[in-house]
Order: sequence, then structure tokens, then C-alpha cells
Amino acid sequence: MIPRKKTRRLMVGDVPVGGDAPVSVQSMTTTKTADVDATLAQVYALAAAGSDLVRITCNDTEAAQGLAEIVPRSPVPIIADIHFQYRLALAALEAGVQGLRLNPGNIRNEEHIKTVAREAKDRGVPIRVGVNAGSLDKDLLAKHGAATPEALVESALIEVGYLEEVGFGDIKISVKHSNVPAMVESYRLLSEKVDYPLHLGVTEAGPPPGGLIKSVAGIATLLLEGIGDTIRFSLTADPVEEARAGRALLEYLGLRERKGLDLIACPSCGRAEVDVIDVASRAQAALEEERLPIQVAVMGCVVNGPGEAREADIGIAAGRGKGHLFIKGQVVRVVPEDEMVDALLDEARKLAEEGIEARLAAADARAAEIAAATRVQLVEIQGDANRAAERRARVAEVAEQGSMGTAPGR
Repeated sequence: MIPRKKTRRLMVGDVPVGGDAPVSVQSMTTTKTADVDATLAQVYALAAAGSDLVRITCNDTEAAQGLAEIVPRSPVPIIADIHFQYRLALAALEAGVQGLRLNPGNIRNEEHIKTVAREAKDRGVPIRVGVNAGSLDKDLLAKHGAATPEALVESALIEVGYLEEVGFGDIKISVKHSNVPAMVESYRLLSEKVDYPLHLGVTEAGPPPGGLIKSVAGIATLLLEGIGDTIRFSLTADPVEEARAGRALLEYLGLRERKGLDLIACPSCGRAEVDVIDVASRAQAALEEERLPIQVAVMGCVVNGPGEAREADIGIAAGRGKGHLFIKGQVVRVVPEDEMVDALLDEARKLAEEGIEARLAAADARAAEIAAATRVQLVEIQGDANRAAERRARVAEVAEQGSMGTAPGR
């Protein structure tokens, strides 16, 4: 488990953030908030994809009125995103939202900020101080010459000071930048100065795959350093992709229990008996619909597949026109090649329902024997398809020549 920096704990509705709470996932709706049904549909989709919290824009009176209907029907806590007009923050609080996001770059009047903080305090609603490099206060831009990490952190601390002056302490902070190194440095600097929970994100990351890569680079770097309490992938895409990506990242880092599919596949080689990419793609599409919290392996051949992927909960490997279905490296069924994906889906469902031990006990007694015979046949037919013996000999030659101080021949 990654050791995390100890931060204060606060509650966004019934979701804890900070302290020893699990790192939470956030996303944001893209619908018009006034369209209550469309917005709720997206909120439910985001929750199903792994979002613990959902942020919704509150940019006019009609949006605030929409929140009044959305909040009581939402499956997850709602955070109102506020820009420019502090009265919309007060309206969102009246609508019942469980969190606010204020941008110091466009709500600059100190008294307005304090008015919102007093009302939020009375209602027990936390506030995120959401600094963004793209909307940084002009005075700070002039002082620092650019949206530097120091400028972002200074902006956050000024806003935090206003909140603290009225006794408000349920604060989260973000200092987002579209430049990954600047984003990472901003959060590192901020983490040294405060113990408030931090909301991580690379702003304006763009569409996948670039947006995903940038987001993972920034967010994962900080999480691996123990920095961060809640995250959002800001993608130019369906927000459901944000929630899925955020959830998957936390699962891969071991920061959240796996709830979704983790599919691994071999890169293919000279032994591959099937189109690994095709089988893996079809298996992933089928299994993702089931939302099974398991690790699945798709391997190109039965010679090495089950052994290499023995840590996977379940997998399938090809060999001589057959699919060899294995659980924790043990072959339990052999099926026709054209039934590989269907058999994998069927066994995965049973595995999720019955558990690994029960499915191993139900294994076909002849499956392991058939797999062993197939491995022998393939090695005899293909020979050393990966040229392992040749490559090992070459490596030994290079190592021995190096130890004698001579360069290997070419």
C-alpha cells in the first residue's frame, strides 16, 4: 500500500475525503443543468462507471433550479461548479448541493467569498478552492510573469485565508495546470504548505489518448508520492470515460478495491495460434458489459500462456484449433476455437458467483492432460519458435567476451 500524506478529513455528503479515506473519483456532467432528466441520466451513468462524486455547473438561475430537482434524486453527492457570480453559490446551497467549487480567478471580492463560506459553514457543506492556470487572477499573473506553480499556490492560499477568517475549515484545494510538470510541481509545493485534502487533475488535458496519457502522468506521479485525496480526469470526451479511467487508475495503483475488469493479453509471438488482438478485443467488450471484478488473461498459445498468466483469475489460450480455459494457471476446460470468447464469458460469470476454489473443483479432469499433449505437439511442430536457445547462447557469448575485455563480433 502506498503511504499517503495525512490530511484533514471532510465529508462531501456521505463520501469521506482526506484523512484515511480511500482516494475518491470525480467527474463532471456535460449536459445543460436545467435539463433535469438528461443531467440525472448522465449522473447515473457516471456513478455506474465508478464516480464517487459528480460536479455540475451552476451558471444561471435555471441551472440552480435544476439542481434543486437533481440533488434529491442523485445516487451520489453533487458538487456545484461556480464561476463569477457568488449568488449562484448561495442558490446552489439552497438547492441542497453537498459541495461547492469556487474559482479564485473569477470570484475575487473578499466579502462575497466570505458570505458564501458563512452560509456553507451553517449547512455543513465543504468548499473546493479550485485554482486553474487558465483563469488565474491577473494581479498574480503580473506578479509572477506566468501561471507558475508558485502563482497557483499563492492564489489558493489567499482564498483559503479568506475562508479561515470566518472560521471555515472544510476545505479542499486544487491547483490544476495543463502542463504536466507544472501541475506536479504545483501540488508538491502546495502539499508542503497545507494539510487540507487535495483534488488532483490535469486541466484541459484534451481528448484520448493524449488526454489520458497526460492525466495518468500527472495524477499517478503524485499518488505514488502519497499526495492526493480525490481525482478527476479532465478529458475532451464522454465524461463516463473520465470516471472509468479514474477508477481504473486507482485500482491499478492498489488504492481502491477492484470493481471492474482488468484484462491482460500477451503481445503475441511466433507461437500465436490465433489473432490475439481480435480475441482480446471481443473478450473485453463482452466482459465489460458484465462488470465483473476479475483479472482476465488472453494468451496466444497454450505452450506458455497458462504459466505466464498464472496470477490471472481466469484466462484462455489457443492451441491446435482449441481454446484452453484456465483458472489461476490450471487448465479447467478445452473448447473449440470459435467458442473461446463465449466460453470465457460463461466461466467468468460462474467464477464471480461461485469463487475460484469451487470452479477449480469443477474442472474437466481431462483438460490438463489435453493441454499438456497440445503443448508437446506444438513444440514438436514449431520447434523453438521464439529462438530462445539461440538467443540464450548469444547472450552468454556476449557476457563471456565482455568479462575477457573483448568486444563481441558482429
